[in-house]
Amino acid sequence: GGRVLAGMLAHHRPVRPLVLGMAGGGVVVATEVAAALQGSLYAAVSVPFGPPDDPDLALGAATADGGAVVEEGLAVRLGLTRADLSPVIRAAAAAAGRREGAWGPDPWRRVAGAAVVVVDEGVAGGVRGRAVLARARGAGARWVTCAVAVGLPATVDLIAAEVDEIVCPRQPLRFHSTADWYESFPDIDD
Repeated sequence: GGRVLAGMLAHHRPVRPLVLGMAGGGVVVATEVAAALQGSLYAAVSVPFGPPDDPDLALGAATADGGAVVEEGLAVRLGLTRADLSPVIRAAAAAAGRREGAWGPDPWRRVAGAAVVVVDEGVAGGVRGRAVLARARGAGARWVTCAVAVGLPATVDLIAAEVDEIVCPRQPLRFHSTADWYESFPDIDD
């Protein structure tokens, strides 16, 4: 996946972008991208959260700076306000901060003015990646690219509206999970 994305992102090589791999499998894919583009590689962390009474429901994701992306339509259907979600967002942001600290150097101080490529192995709902993309934009990146090896077409379209560029070579209409599109898809822990 990373080699395919690297070929599609070759136009970024002259600027040696800041490559942010989504913590876990995204870092594995991003390693190939960063090497090919001669960019700096860092891990990016966002932590998903659900409503207070159903933490397994993918309602949103938060980053260590406290930023969060919420599936607003779902929140409205569940009758939840931002105030209702505030405690779970704070908890997810704190968890993201702890995980980010474990990954090593802080990439966020380097984002302002940089061309940033956020890489993940795949995207279904997209809240985790969208939270990191929003953080990159908020931190002053001059150009934000999202690169995912495989993604649900509707989610790819949603993300496209939030970034300067999106690269997603595989967009199958029948998308059950990212793992289905890889020959090997082991769990990658921190």
